[in-house]
Amino acid sequence: MTKFAAERPYADPEAAARQLAASIEPVQDGRIYIEKINAPFLYALKASGAEFGAGIEHAIEKGWLKLHESGTYVRLLAAAT
Repeated sequence: MTKFAAERPYADPEAAARQLAASIEPVQDGRIYIEKINAPFLYALKASGAEFGAGIEHAIEKGWLKLHESGTYVRLLAAAT
């Protein structure tokens, strides 16, 4: 059987969340601006916007990240284990 679609490594929200949590470094007051993580995730890792969103949501649910009410930054709460 021929596969026409490439494997999506970040289709799993757990994998996306781990990559997001592992690839970020807080800057000002522990803030991590969304654009500092979404651009590399989308362009360097070739992930989709849906994979990014699912990864952020999963990391928040796991308690690894806290999204600010403005939606412009997150704070790293715990390392993804």
